[in-house]
Amino acid sequence: MNGLIELAPDAVLVVDGVEWTVEAVEPHLGRVQLRLVDEQMAVKFRDLMARPGSWSRPRVVRSSSGQDLGWDDLTDRQIEIVHLRYAHLMETESGYRRGTAMLSLPGEPRAAFDPVRTTVTQRRFAKVAELAALDLDEARMLGLARVSYRTLERWASRCQLIGPLGCASGAWTRRSNGRWSISEPIREALYAVREEALHRSRLSMRDKERLIHQYVRERFGPDVVVPSAETLRLVWREWFGPGGSRQRYERSAGRRTVSTERVVVHRPGQVVALDTTELPVMVREDVFGEPVSVMLTLALDVYTHSLVAFRLTLVSDTSVDVAMLLRDVMMPLPMREGWGEDMQWPYPGIPEAVVAEFAGHRVAALPFFTPETVTTDHGAVYKNHRLVDVQRVIGANVLPCRVLRPTDKQAVERAFGSIRSLLLDLLPGYKGVDVSDRGADVEGDAVITIDRMEQLLAKWIVKVWQNRVLGESAPAWDPGGRHSPNTLFAASLVQGGFAMAIPSPDLFYELLPSRNVSKIDPRRGAKVSRLWYHGPVLDDLVGTVPARGGARKGRWRVHWDPRDRRFTYFQDPDSGEWHQLRWTGLPEKGEIPSFGDARVKELMHLVRERGLTPKTDAELLPVLLELLGGLVPVDSWPTQLTKTQKTGHARENRQGKAATTDRPQPAAANEPVPMRSRARQSVDAVDAERRRRREQAMDGRQIVPPPRLGDAIRRRGMFSILPGDLDDTDDLGSSPDDAAQGHEEGSSA
Repeated sequence: MNGLIELAPDAVLVVDGVEWTVEAVEPHLGRVQLRLVDEQMAVKFRDLMARPGSWSRPRVVRSSSGQDLGWDDLTDRQIEIVHLRYAHLMETESGYRRGTAMLSLPGEPRAAFDPVRTTVTQRRFAKVAELAALDLDEARMLGLARVSYRTLERWASRCQLIGPLGCASGAWTRRSNGRWSISEPIREALYAVREEALHRSRLSMRDKERLIHQYVRERFGPDVVVPSAETLRLVWREWFGPGGSRQRYERSAGRRTVSTERVVVHRPGQVVALDTTELPVMVREDVFGEPVSVMLTLALDVYTHSLVAFRLTLVSDTSVDVAMLLRDVMMPLPMREGWGEDMQWPYPGIPEAVVAEFAGHRVAALPFFTPETVTTDHGAVYKNHRLVDVQRVIGANVLPCRVLRPTDKQAVERAFGSIRSLLLDLLPGYKGVDVSDRGADVEGDAVITIDRMEQLLAKWIVKVWQNRVLGESAPAWDPGGRHSPNTLFAASLVQGGFAMAIPSPDLFYELLPSRNVSKIDPRRGAKVSRLWYHGPVLDDLVGTVPARGGARKGRWRVHWDPRDRRFTYFQDPDSGEWHQLRWTGLPEKGEIPSFGDARVKELMHLVRERGLTPKTDAELLPVLLELLGGLVPVDSWPTQLTKTQKTGHARENRQGKAATTDRPQPAAANEPVPMRSRARQSVDAVDAERRRRREQAMDGRQIVPPPRLGDAIRRRGMFSILPGDLDDTDDLGSSPDDAAQGHEEGSSA
């Protein structure tokens, strides 16, 4: 029970320096009810664990070296003495040398140690008298010399924390005094040369030894004895490491401020590692069916090694993708079509029906929680200022790792390698670990689409990864046991409970970037990043000033999604309800393909080049559709567009689908888009826009479409004679009645 506190009813718990009494424990809700006189308070288990120092815990007994005391620190003889002392201590505390009456030895309990007739104090005094009666040499050999009443009390208190090791003597594991030859002048010279070696180019150990001699001779005189070269080499290796890395890496590691406190991860959600890498499998995008490379972003819980969330993005991920990935960590994964009952929520303590009721759907066997600390590398997507706003919204702390030190997040780095060796290298289109190991035609072998790859990864994570044995990643409290991510999460539920905090759908809007609008135009609405958006909710706010104060006083906040610029989102200041604002350039009927922020910049650049001065955003729609490929025939797309342009269209299509999926209200556009459907959608949008502009130009007049070319010829023959052009008695023609009469006469003849 090292470092744990028992939350039992009527127990005393210190929170922020105030002693509270535990009234009730609710593990299914992940909270504990506390009482102080007439005041009551409900505290989440997660909040208690996330505030170090606000609640008391017993101090961990450590050896003099600073690490936890273990059996490996003792010799075989010392281990025998510890077991003998522990047997005497158990007889003092319980009356039996093995600690329980169920394992009593013959003749136990003895009269002086009978727990029914004696108290703990009486048994301790009796044990002191018994050990004092032993021969002094025999007592020294057994390690039982000079045992007092206070010694028994100290052994008992230490054994409650670390077990039988509490009977070990502190002198056995005292701190090492180091090397006697390293005096203070030599120590100062070593650190001075270390700083100089980090500043200069790479030096050999022989060069460092000469600098140490020079420093000692000039600062302390020639009389100071300098150890041998071998001693200096061993000391340098012990203090500063073996070296061998590049000088720039040594400099970056040596210049940082080293913390003497080590973070120990002991619960799910305490540390979540994020990283992005290129998927080593070529897949096909959904628009043209071209083979492309995608980026895989993983979120791994360091304690349970669970892959709690992942995302596939074309070209590269953005800060919005990372924000939605953290949202996925906090939300339960819904069951998908074709998943069996063995993939449902299996963790004990909280029934699957309870989680499904809170989530609103069937929940898969994947942990979800609110992350406390998020570890990332120094990529641009993780250092973006928008991610700083995201961590404020979700209440997490984004902590970048050290520069050029992938070992700070080695768990997620090893997860990429495990996924590659267990799954990805078996798929068609696998690129290998190196260009030299690549297949003859990797692009031709790629047959899996992005959507299919996403479904395959989700099913494999829930069914295989969460149930595989961790091996060397077993927990510290059971290093020899067989554990999987699912069993570790289930054990954490039993140990610390589970705070089932499912975020509301409004979290999607809060994680999006926002713009501050100073004025709402009565006709065009609000301008957000070069485009105008309008909705019914803005009609009542025209001419009003928001009650918002602070640095953005008098401005309205509008959230927008850079992946899909067709819509923005506005929160009603009175009711708090979120409303969707449409781009004013969208047609009233029909839909246009989704477009992102990069396409808007390209649109504005093209408008400036052409010298256009549009009065409304509706005049920008034809130019936008031209950029989206609407004016290029579908059959001509493969020859008209370059590979980069195709990838750009596929990325926009993928981002639009991701934005539609992340929105709280799923729409029909969430269905997979077949090949070339984006081009057809663009052509339909062009026809609809032309029809709208033609109707607007007619100003309400009835539109009679002109006949098609050749309709008059198809209705009648070119050499036919119209009725009435000739007389009925003409020899060249006859009336229909005469023709019928002649036909009858010929038949009778």
